[in-house]
Amino acid sequence: MTDGFRVAVVGAGPSGSALAALLAARGADVTLFDDGRRPELVVGESLVPAVVPILRRLGVEEATAGCSLAKPGVTFIWSETDRFGFTFARFSPDVFPYAYNVPRPQFDEVIAARAAAAGVTRVGVRARLEAPRGAGGAELALARESLDAAPSLGGRQPDLIVDATGRARLSARVLGIGADVGPRRDVAHFGHFEDFHWEEPPGQVLIRRRAGGGWSWCIPLQGRLSVGIVVGQEAAATLGRTPEERLARAIETDPWLGAIVKGGKRVTPVVTYTNYQLISRRGVGPGWVAAGDAFGFVDPMLSPGVFLALHSAETIADALAPAVDRPSERAPARIASLLAPYAVAHRAALAAWQELVGQFYDGRMMALMQAGQDWVATGKGLFKDALQRHIERHVALQASGMRTTSRYSRGLLRFLARHGLRGVRPEDMAIG
Repeated sequence: MTDGFRVAVVGAGPSGSALAALLAARGADVTLFDDGRRPELVVGESLVPAVVPILRRLGVEEATAGCSLAKPGVTFIWSETDRFGFTFARFSPDVFPYAYNVPRPQFDEVIAARAAAAGVTRVGVRARLEAPRGAGGAELALARESLDAAPSLGGRQPDLIVDATGRARLSARVLGIGADVGPRRDVAHFGHFEDFHWEEPPGQVLIRRRAGGGWSWCIPLQGRLSVGIVVGQEAAATLGRTPEERLARAIETDPWLGAIVKGGKRVTPVVTYTNYQLISRRGVGPGWVAAGDAFGFVDPMLSPGVFLALHSAETIADALAPAVDRPSERAPARIASLLAPYAVAHRAALAAWQELVGQFYDGRMMALMQAGQDWVATGKGLFKDALQRHIERHVALQASGMRTTSRYSRGLLRFLARHGLRGVRPEDMAIG
Protein backbone atom coordinates (compact mmCIF):
# COMPACT_ATOMS: atom_id res chain seq x y z
CA MET A 1 0.00 0.00 0.00
CA THR A 2 1.07 3.59 -0.68
CA ASP A 3 -0.11 7.00 0.43
CA GLY A 4 -1.09 7.90 -3.12
CA PHE A 5 -4.44 9.26 -4.20
CA ARG A 6 -6.55 6.12 -4.67
CA VAL A 7 -9.20 6.19 -7.38
CA ALA A 8 -11.71 3.56 -8.47
CA VAL A 9 -13.07 4.11 -11.96
CA VAL A 10 -16.22 2.11 -12.69
CA GLY A 11 -16.59 1.58 -16.42
CA ALA A 12 -13.98 1.31 -19.18
CA GLY A 13 -15.58 3.30 -21.97
CA PRO A 14 -13.79 6.35 -23.39
CA SER A 15 -14.40 8.61 -20.39
CA GLY A 16 -13.44 6.01 -17.77
CA SER A 17 -10.33 4.73 -19.52
CA ALA A 18 -9.13 8.20 -20.49
CA LEU A 19 -9.58 9.54 -16.97
CA ALA A 20 -7.82 6.50 -15.53
CA ALA A 21 -4.87 7.05 -17.89
CA LEU A 22 -4.61 10.76 -17.15
CA LEU A 23 -4.78 10.33 -13.38
CA ALA A 24 -2.27 7.47 -13.39
CA ALA A 25 0.10 9.59 -15.46
CA ARG A 26 -0.13 12.26 -12.74
CA GLY A 27 0.78 9.70 -10.07
CA ALA A 28 -2.57 8.50 -8.74
CA ASP A 29 -3.19 4.85 -7.82
CA VAL A 30 -6.04 3.97 -10.18
CA THR A 31 -8.15 0.82 -10.28
CA LEU A 32 -10.33 0.45 -13.37
CA PHE A 33 -13.31 -1.87 -13.11
CA ASP A 34 -13.75 -3.32 -16.59
CA ASP A 35 -15.96 -6.35 -17.09
CA GLY A 36 -14.51 -6.76 -20.59
CA ARG A 37 -17.84 -6.72 -22.34
CA ARG A 38 -17.70 -4.82 -25.61
CA PRO A 39 -20.88 -4.65 -27.69
CA GLU A 40 -20.34 -5.14 -31.40
CA LEU A 41 -21.79 -1.71 -32.16
CA VAL A 42 -21.89 1.45 -30.06
CA VAL A 43 -23.37 4.78 -31.06
CA GLY A 44 -20.75 7.51 -31.34
CA GLU A 45 -18.70 6.31 -34.30
CA SER A 46 -18.13 9.73 -35.84
CA LEU A 47 -15.87 12.09 -33.90
CA VAL A 48 -15.68 15.88 -33.99
CA PRO A 49 -12.35 17.68 -34.63
CA ALA A 50 -12.02 18.86 -31.01
CA VAL A 51 -11.38 15.23 -30.04
CA VAL A 52 -8.04 15.07 -31.88
CA PRO A 53 -6.04 17.27 -29.45
CA ILE A 54 -7.28 15.07 -26.59
CA LEU A 55 -6.22 11.92 -28.47
CA ARG A 56 -2.78 13.48 -28.87
CA ARG A 57 -2.59 14.31 -25.16
CA LEU A 58 -3.44 10.68 -24.40
CA GLY A 59 -0.89 9.47 -26.95
CA VAL A 60 -3.43 7.39 -28.89
CA GLU A 61 -3.97 9.26 -32.15
CA GLU A 62 -1.70 6.94 -34.14
CA ALA A 63 -3.47 3.84 -32.82
CA THR A 64 -6.84 5.47 -33.48
CA ALA A 65 -5.87 6.30 -37.05
CA GLY A 66 -4.78 2.69 -37.59
CA CYS A 67 -8.28 1.31 -37.04
CA SER A 68 -10.30 4.27 -38.29
CA LEU A 69 -11.04 6.39 -41.33
CA ALA A 70 -10.11 10.06 -41.48
CA LYS A 71 -13.19 12.29 -41.50
CA PRO A 72 -12.73 15.44 -43.63
CA GLY A 73 -16.16 16.95 -43.05
CA VAL A 74 -19.93 16.58 -43.02
CA THR A 75 -22.66 16.99 -45.63
CA PHE A 76 -26.24 17.79 -44.65
CA ILE A 77 -28.88 16.78 -47.21
CA TRP A 78 -32.22 18.36 -46.35
CA SER A 79 -34.11 17.89 -49.61
CA GLU A 80 -33.53 17.23 -53.29
CA THR A 81 -32.30 20.82 -53.67
CA ASP A 82 -31.02 21.71 -50.17
CA ARG A 83 -27.52 20.32 -49.67
CA PHE A 84 -24.93 21.90 -47.38
CA GLY A 85 -21.46 20.37 -47.25
CA PHE A 86 -18.22 21.54 -45.67
CA THR A 87 -14.75 20.37 -44.75
CA PHE A 88 -13.08 21.11 -41.44
CA ALA A 89 -9.89 22.21 -43.23
CA ARG A 90 -11.82 25.14 -44.66
CA PHE A 91 -11.92 26.70 -41.18
CA SER A 92 -8.37 25.86 -40.12
CA PRO A 93 -6.54 26.89 -37.96
CA ASP A 94 -9.53 27.83 -35.78
CA VAL A 95 -10.95 24.35 -36.34
CA PHE A 96 -8.78 21.24 -36.31
CA PRO A 97 -8.64 20.18 -40.00
CA TYR A 98 -9.89 16.60 -39.61
CA ALA A 99 -11.49 14.09 -37.28
CA TYR A 100 -12.00 10.31 -37.37
CA ASN A 101 -14.78 7.79 -37.95
CA VAL A 102 -14.03 5.01 -35.49
CA PRO A 103 -15.16 1.42 -34.92
CA ARG A 104 -16.14 1.90 -31.31
CA PRO A 105 -15.13 -1.45 -29.79
CA GLN A 106 -11.61 -1.11 -31.20
CA PHE A 107 -11.42 2.59 -30.34
CA ASP A 108 -12.56 1.97 -26.77
CA GLU A 109 -9.96 -0.77 -26.41
CA VAL A 110 -7.22 1.58 -27.68
CA ILE A 111 -7.95 3.96 -24.80
CA ALA A 112 -8.30 1.12 -22.28
CA ALA A 113 -4.90 -0.21 -23.39
CA ARG A 114 -3.44 3.26 -22.88
CA ALA A 115 -4.75 3.21 -19.32
CA ALA A 116 -3.07 -0.14 -18.70
CA ALA A 117 0.19 1.17 -20.14
CA ALA A 118 -0.01 4.14 -17.76
CA GLY A 119 -0.04 1.76 -14.78
CA VAL A 120 -3.76 1.47 -14.16
CA THR A 121 -4.86 -1.78 -12.51
CA ARG A 122 -7.73 -3.35 -14.46
CA VAL A 123 -10.18 -5.52 -12.54
CA GLY A 124 -12.31 -7.75 -14.71
CA VAL A 125 -15.59 -7.56 -12.83
CA ARG A 126 -18.66 -5.36 -12.96
CA ALA A 127 -18.48 -3.15 -9.88
CA ARG A 128 -21.49 -2.48 -7.69
CA LEU A 129 -21.98 0.78 -5.83
CA GLU A 130 -23.91 1.39 -2.62
CA ALA A 131 -24.40 3.97 0.08
CA PRO A 132 -21.55 3.80 2.61
CA ARG A 133 -22.25 2.05 5.88
CA GLY A 134 -19.83 3.95 8.08
CA ALA A 135 -18.87 7.53 8.79
CA GLY A 136 -16.38 9.43 6.70
CA GLY A 137 -18.46 11.78 4.62
CA ALA A 138 -18.41 9.97 1.27
CA GLU A 139 -21.77 9.55 -0.47
CA LEU A 140 -20.83 6.41 -2.39
CA ALA A 141 -18.90 3.23 -1.67
CA LEU A 142 -17.90 0.08 -3.49
CA ALA A 143 -19.94 -2.92 -2.40
CA ARG A 144 -17.93 -5.43 -0.38
CA GLU A 145 -17.71 -7.99 -3.18
CA SER A 146 -16.41 -5.32 -5.57
CA LEU A 147 -13.84 -4.15 -3.04
CA ASP A 148 -12.70 -7.73 -2.44
CA ALA A 149 -12.28 -8.24 -6.20
CA ALA A 150 -9.70 -5.43 -6.32
CA PRO A 151 -6.60 -6.37 -4.30
CA SER A 152 -5.00 -3.11 -5.44
CA LEU A 153 -7.33 -1.28 -3.04
CA GLY A 154 -6.14 -3.31 -0.06
CA GLY A 155 -9.64 -3.72 1.37
CA ARG A 156 -10.06 0.06 1.84
CA GLN A 157 -12.55 2.28 0.11
CA PRO A 158 -10.92 4.57 -2.48
CA ASP A 159 -10.54 8.31 -2.02
CA LEU A 160 -12.63 8.86 -5.14
CA ILE A 161 -15.18 6.80 -7.05
CA VAL A 162 -15.67 7.73 -10.71
CA ASP A 163 -18.96 6.71 -12.27
CA ALA A 164 -18.15 6.07 -15.93
CA THR A 165 -20.99 3.58 -16.43
CA GLY A 166 -22.58 5.50 -19.28
CA ARG A 167 -26.32 5.60 -19.47
CA ALA A 168 -26.60 3.01 -16.71
CA ARG A 169 -25.85 5.97 -14.37
CA LEU A 170 -25.04 3.77 -11.38
CA SER A 171 -24.26 6.66 -9.04
CA ALA A 172 -27.52 8.42 -9.87
CA ARG A 173 -29.47 5.21 -9.30
CA VAL A 174 -27.90 4.57 -5.90
CA LEU A 175 -28.28 8.17 -4.75
CA GLY A 176 -31.70 8.77 -6.29
CA ILE A 177 -30.50 11.65 -8.49
CA GLY A 178 -32.99 12.61 -11.16
CA ALA A 179 -32.32 13.78 -14.68
CA ASP A 180 -33.58 16.46 -17.03
CA VAL A 181 -34.89 14.79 -20.17
CA GLY A 182 -34.88 16.60 -23.51
CA PRO A 183 -37.94 17.16 -25.69
CA ARG A 184 -37.30 14.43 -28.26
CA ARG A 185 -38.68 10.90 -27.95
CA ASP A 186 -36.70 9.26 -30.70
CA VAL A 187 -35.47 5.76 -31.37
CA ALA A 188 -32.36 4.95 -33.40
CA HIS A 189 -31.65 1.74 -35.31
CA PHE A 190 -28.33 1.17 -37.05
CA GLY A 191 -26.05 -1.49 -38.45
CA HIS A 192 -22.93 -1.94 -40.58
CA PHE A 193 -22.96 -2.81 -44.27
CA GLU A 194 -20.39 -4.04 -46.75
CA ASP A 195 -20.38 -3.78 -50.57
CA PHE A 196 -22.06 -0.37 -50.51
CA HIS A 197 -21.98 2.27 -53.25
CA TRP A 198 -20.12 5.46 -52.26
CA GLU A 199 -19.60 8.53 -54.43
CA GLU A 200 -18.73 11.01 -51.67
CA PRO A 201 -15.19 11.87 -50.53
CA PRO A 202 -13.70 9.09 -48.37
CA GLY A 203 -14.73 9.54 -44.76
CA GLN A 204 -17.26 12.33 -45.42
CA VAL A 205 -20.24 11.84 -43.11
CA LEU A 206 -23.72 12.26 -44.56
CA ILE A 207 -26.76 13.38 -42.55
CA ARG A 208 -30.09 13.44 -44.36
CA ARG A 209 -33.52 14.61 -43.31
CA ARG A 210 -36.07 11.87 -43.92
CA ALA A 211 -39.16 12.79 -45.88
CA GLY A 212 -41.41 10.95 -43.45
CA GLY A 213 -39.84 12.48 -40.33
CA GLY A 214 -36.57 11.97 -38.52
CA TRP A 215 -33.17 11.70 -40.13
CA SER A 216 -30.59 9.15 -41.24
CA TRP A 217 -26.82 8.89 -41.19
CA CYS A 218 -24.11 7.28 -43.27
CA ILE A 219 -20.70 7.02 -41.58
CA PRO A 220 -17.91 5.46 -43.67
CA LEU A 221 -15.54 3.19 -41.74
CA GLN A 222 -12.70 0.99 -42.94
CA GLY A 223 -14.42 -1.37 -45.39
CA ARG A 224 -17.85 -0.76 -43.85
CA LEU A 225 -20.63 1.78 -43.80
CA SER A 226 -22.59 2.57 -40.65
CA VAL A 227 -26.19 3.27 -41.65
CA GLY A 228 -28.69 4.50 -39.09
CA ILE A 229 -32.11 6.06 -38.80
CA VAL A 230 -33.42 8.30 -36.02
CA VAL A 231 -37.21 8.58 -35.91
CA GLY A 232 -40.00 9.14 -33.44
CA GLN A 233 -41.19 6.06 -31.61
CA GLU A 234 -44.59 6.08 -33.31
CA ALA A 235 -43.00 6.47 -36.74
CA ALA A 236 -40.59 3.62 -35.95
CA ALA A 237 -43.51 1.31 -35.21
CA THR A 238 -44.92 1.92 -38.71
CA LEU A 239 -41.67 0.70 -40.27
CA GLY A 240 -41.87 -2.78 -38.77
CA ARG A 241 -41.96 -4.85 -35.63
CA THR A 242 -38.27 -5.59 -35.12
CA PRO A 243 -35.21 -3.33 -35.42
CA GLU A 244 -34.06 -5.38 -38.43
CA GLU A 245 -37.40 -4.89 -40.17
CA ARG A 246 -37.42 -1.17 -39.44
CA LEU A 247 -33.93 -0.47 -40.76
CA ALA A 248 -34.50 -2.61 -43.85
CA ARG A 249 -37.82 -0.90 -44.54
CA ALA A 250 -36.29 2.56 -44.10
CA ILE A 251 -33.60 1.72 -46.66
CA GLU A 252 -36.07 0.11 -49.04
CA THR A 253 -38.45 3.08 -49.04
CA ASP A 254 -35.75 5.77 -49.29
CA PRO A 255 -34.31 5.98 -52.83
CA TRP A 256 -31.30 7.91 -51.54
CA LEU A 257 -30.36 5.32 -48.91
CA GLY A 258 -31.27 2.51 -51.27
CA ALA A 259 -28.86 3.84 -53.91
CA ILE A 260 -26.01 3.83 -51.39
CA VAL A 261 -26.65 0.42 -49.84
CA LYS A 262 -27.92 -1.15 -53.08
CA GLY A 263 -27.12 -4.86 -52.97
CA GLY A 264 -24.90 -4.42 -49.94
CA LYS A 265 -24.88 -6.91 -47.12
CA ARG A 266 -25.58 -6.12 -43.49
CA VAL A 267 -22.76 -7.74 -41.51
CA THR A 268 -23.74 -6.82 -37.94
CA PRO A 269 -26.85 -7.00 -35.79
CA VAL A 270 -29.13 -3.96 -35.80
CA VAL A 271 -28.62 -2.00 -32.59
CA THR A 272 -31.27 0.18 -30.96
CA TYR A 273 -30.91 3.27 -28.77
CA THR A 274 -33.84 5.02 -27.14
CA ASN A 275 -32.77 7.16 -24.16
CA TYR A 276 -31.76 10.42 -25.80
CA GLN A 277 -31.14 13.87 -24.33
CA LEU A 278 -30.74 13.06 -20.65
CA ILE A 279 -28.70 15.20 -18.26
CA SER A 280 -28.23 14.28 -14.59
CA ARG A 281 -29.27 16.94 -12.11
CA ARG A 282 -26.10 16.33 -10.11
CA GLY A 283 -22.80 14.87 -11.28
CA VAL A 284 -20.50 15.52 -8.32
CA GLY A 285 -20.65 14.79 -4.61
CA PRO A 286 -18.42 14.02 -1.63
CA GLY A 287 -15.99 11.35 -2.80
CA TRP A 288 -17.50 10.74 -6.25
CA VAL A 289 -17.93 12.18 -9.73
CA ALA A 290 -19.81 11.20 -12.89
CA ALA A 291 -17.96 11.30 -16.20
CA GLY A 292 -19.13 11.08 -19.80
CA ASP A 293 -22.60 9.71 -20.48
CA ALA A 294 -23.10 9.02 -16.76
CA PHE A 295 -23.40 12.79 -16.38
CA GLY A 296 -25.37 13.43 -19.56
CA PHE A 297 -25.99 12.55 -23.18
CA VAL A 298 -27.35 15.08 -25.65
CA ASP A 299 -28.13 13.47 -29.01
CA PRO A 300 -26.26 11.70 -31.83
CA MET A 301 -26.94 14.63 -34.16
CA LEU A 302 -23.56 16.38 -34.72
CA SER A 303 -21.70 13.54 -32.92
CA PRO A 304 -20.74 15.28 -29.66
CA GLY A 305 -20.88 12.20 -27.40
CA VAL A 306 -17.29 10.94 -27.48
CA PHE A 307 -15.90 14.47 -27.35
CA LEU A 308 -17.97 15.28 -24.26
CA ALA A 309 -16.84 11.99 -22.69
CA LEU A 310 -13.14 12.62 -23.31
CA HIS A 311 -13.37 16.30 -22.44
CA SER A 312 -15.05 15.44 -19.14
CA ALA A 313 -12.17 13.06 -18.36
CA GLU A 314 -9.62 15.72 -19.20
CA THR A 315 -11.37 18.36 -17.08
CA ILE A 316 -11.78 16.05 -14.08
CA ALA A 317 -8.13 14.97 -14.22
CA ASP A 318 -6.93 18.58 -14.27
CA ALA A 319 -9.24 19.58 -11.41
CA LEU A 320 -7.95 16.73 -9.23
CA ALA A 321 -4.27 17.72 -9.46
CA PRO A 322 -4.21 19.08 -5.87
CA ALA A 323 -5.67 15.81 -4.52
CA VAL A 324 -3.11 13.76 -6.41
CA ASP A 325 -0.26 15.85 -5.01
CA ARG A 326 -1.38 16.46 -1.42
CA PRO A 327 -3.10 14.11 1.08
CA SER A 328 -4.71 17.14 2.76
CA GLU A 329 -6.88 17.60 -0.36
CA ARG A 330 -8.43 14.12 -0.30
CA ALA A 331 -11.31 14.40 2.15
CA PRO A 332 -14.63 13.64 0.41
CA ALA A 333 -15.97 17.17 0.91
CA ARG A 334 -12.74 18.68 -0.39
CA ILE A 335 -12.85 16.48 -3.50
CA ALA A 336 -16.39 17.67 -4.14
CA SER A 337 -15.17 21.26 -3.82
CA LEU A 338 -12.34 20.66 -6.28
CA LEU A 339 -14.76 19.15 -8.78
CA ALA A 340 -17.55 21.71 -8.42
CA PRO A 341 -16.24 23.91 -11.28
CA TYR A 342 -16.14 20.83 -13.52
CA ALA A 343 -19.81 20.12 -12.79
CA VAL A 344 -20.77 23.69 -13.69
CA ALA A 345 -18.66 23.75 -16.85
CA HIS A 346 -19.76 20.33 -18.06
CA ARG A 347 -23.44 21.08 -17.52
CA ALA A 348 -22.92 24.30 -19.50
CA ALA A 349 -21.27 22.32 -22.30
CA LEU A 350 -24.14 19.84 -22.39
CA ALA A 351 -26.63 22.70 -22.49
CA ALA A 352 -24.74 24.42 -25.32
CA TRP A 353 -24.68 21.26 -27.41
CA GLN A 354 -28.36 20.66 -26.69
CA GLU A 355 -29.18 24.17 -27.89
CA LEU A 356 -27.12 23.72 -31.05
CA VAL A 357 -28.71 20.36 -31.82
CA GLY A 358 -32.12 21.91 -31.22
CA GLN A 359 -31.39 24.52 -33.89
CA PHE A 360 -30.98 21.70 -36.41
CA TYR A 361 -34.14 19.92 -35.32
CA ASP A 362 -36.38 22.99 -35.37
CA GLY A 363 -35.02 24.16 -38.73
CA ARG A 364 -33.33 27.39 -37.64
CA MET A 365 -29.81 26.27 -38.58
CA MET A 366 -30.74 25.03 -42.04
CA ALA A 367 -32.91 28.09 -42.65
CA LEU A 368 -29.91 30.26 -41.77
CA MET A 369 -27.68 28.30 -44.16
CA GLN A 370 -30.26 28.61 -46.93
CA ALA A 371 -30.70 32.33 -46.30
CA GLY A 372 -26.92 32.78 -46.45
CA GLN A 373 -26.68 30.94 -49.77
CA ASP A 374 -29.52 33.01 -51.21
CA TRP A 375 -27.92 36.23 -49.99
CA VAL A 376 -24.53 35.41 -51.52
CA ALA A 377 -26.20 34.42 -54.79
CA THR A 378 -27.64 37.94 -55.21
CA GLY A 379 -24.21 39.37 -55.91
CA LYS A 380 -20.61 39.39 -54.73
CA GLY A 381 -18.96 42.01 -52.56
CA LEU A 382 -16.04 42.21 -50.18
CA PHE A 383 -18.20 43.04 -47.17
CA LYS A 384 -20.77 40.40 -48.03
CA ASP A 385 -18.12 37.70 -48.51
CA ALA A 386 -16.36 38.61 -45.27
CA LEU A 387 -19.59 38.58 -43.29
CA GLN A 388 -20.65 35.23 -44.74
CA ARG A 389 -17.26 33.69 -43.88
CA HIS A 390 -17.53 35.11 -40.37
CA ILE A 391 -20.94 33.51 -39.84
CA GLU A 392 -19.87 30.15 -41.30
CA ARG A 393 -16.75 30.18 -39.13
CA HIS A 394 -18.78 30.57 -35.95
CA VAL A 395 -21.14 27.78 -36.98
CA ALA A 396 -18.08 25.57 -37.53
CA LEU A 397 -16.52 26.57 -34.21
CA GLN A 398 -19.62 25.34 -32.40
CA ALA A 399 -20.33 22.20 -34.43
CA SER A 400 -16.68 21.07 -34.32
CA GLY A 401 -16.53 21.26 -30.54
CA MET A 402 -13.78 23.86 -30.60
CA ARG A 403 -15.93 26.63 -29.08
CA THR A 404 -19.38 25.24 -28.53
CA THR A 405 -19.85 27.24 -25.33
CA SER A 406 -18.61 30.56 -26.79
CA ARG A 407 -20.99 33.34 -25.74
CA TYR A 408 -20.28 35.31 -28.89
CA SER A 409 -20.76 32.40 -31.28
CA ARG A 410 -23.99 31.32 -29.60
CA GLY A 411 -25.28 34.88 -29.42
CA LEU A 412 -24.49 35.50 -33.08
CA LEU A 413 -26.45 32.43 -34.20
CA ARG A 414 -29.39 33.31 -31.97
CA PHE A 415 -29.50 36.82 -33.41
CA LEU A 416 -29.26 35.64 -37.01
CA ALA A 417 -31.88 32.92 -36.46
CA ARG A 418 -34.26 35.66 -35.36
CA HIS A 419 -33.36 38.51 -37.69
CA GLY A 420 -31.31 37.12 -40.57
CA LEU A 421 -33.44 34.45 -42.26
CA ARG A 422 -34.51 36.75 -45.12
CA GLY A 423 -37.86 35.09 -45.64
CA VAL A 424 -36.75 31.45 -45.25
CA ARG A 425 -39.16 29.69 -42.89
CA PRO A 426 -37.49 27.49 -40.21
CA GLU A 427 -40.58 25.28 -40.01
CA ASP A 428 -40.03 24.32 -43.65
CA MET A 429 -36.55 23.04 -42.70
CA ALA A 430 -37.46 21.33 -39.42
CA ILE A 431 -37.03 17.63 -38.67
CA GLY A 432 -40.38 16.10 -37.83
